[in-house]
Amino acid sequence: MMTTTAENRPRYQGVFPVVPTTFTESGEIDLPSQKRCVDFMIDAGSNGLAILANFSEQFVLSDDEREVLTAAILDHVGGRVPVIVTTTHFGTRVCAERSRRAQDAGAAMVMVMPPYHGATIRVSEERIHEFYSALSDAIDIPIMIQDAPVSGTPLSAPFLARMAREIRNVAYFKIETAGAASKLREIIRLGGDAIEGPWDGEEAITLLADLDAGATGAMTGGGYPDGIRQIIDPYLAGRREEAFNAYAKWLPLINYENRQGGILTAKALMKEGGVIACDAARHPFPPMNPAVRSGLLEMARRLDPLVLRWGK
Repeated sequence: MMTTTAENRPRYQGVFPVVPTTFTESGEIDLPSQKRCVDFMIDAGSNGLAILANFSEQFVLSDDEREVLTAAILDHVGGRVPVIVTTTHFGTRVCAERSRRAQDAGAAMVMVMPPYHGATIRVSEERIHEFYSALSDAIDIPIMIQDAPVSGTPLSAPFLARMAREIRNVAYFKIETAGAASKLREIIRLGGDAIEGPWDGEEAITLLADLDAGATGAMTGGGYPDGIRQIIDPYLAGRREEAFNAYAKWLPLINYENRQGGILTAKALMKEGGVIACDAARHPFPPMNPAVRSGLLEMARRLDPLVLRWGK
């Protein structure tokens, strides 16, 4: 779903779930499964897709594999939906080069966490501002700042709003920190029209509160975009009670993904539904506990998402 901004570029809204990266049992990239995964996610109602994110296990991919996946997925999507490419890197120059390549390949937007490395290497707000400014200068598509605990970098609402006002392409914000709704509300208040996309994340665990705060997009796990659409579509159309009831219906599965299954949830659901051939993670990321997988599937069957039927 999209409208048009004052700069006459698309304004993206709706459900943009993260595409998991599919591997074989031996840890090789499985491109046939990857393409089926993308087809399922589009068939399930995704307004757009996000690739190479943390829920894509981007941290186990080589630079060459990132390029292969970006090209293969964007080519296979073929413009059916917009695709956000995650290009996070500590180095300003490397991140800018990754982002230019993503733009050239057809990305609609890039998503970038602030520069961080390990548990302790962080930079000042001044350097973060310079980082996103340089990134903006290198590309012509929007930048989504991912504000997530994994970076360990505090990003205040006033600072995020200031970057939106001062840096041309910084326009979208995926807020996944504690108190996300309050932060979204404050960013919107301080940033005004510069905030093109205040978005929810973290598997939609706080989606209804974030929508009430003004969120217009949701970047969730990739297993059941059809379920998330049942929440966000009526909400954006002004039918909050319908959205509330849908949120209450899907929340147990959302909670299971957020608190139990985690990164491997979408792949477990897709494997069960015949979408992909293998739901393994790449070593050393640990596999899903069999009891958790069983509980996840039992929870999902109660809701009958498309993922359990698509490949059968």
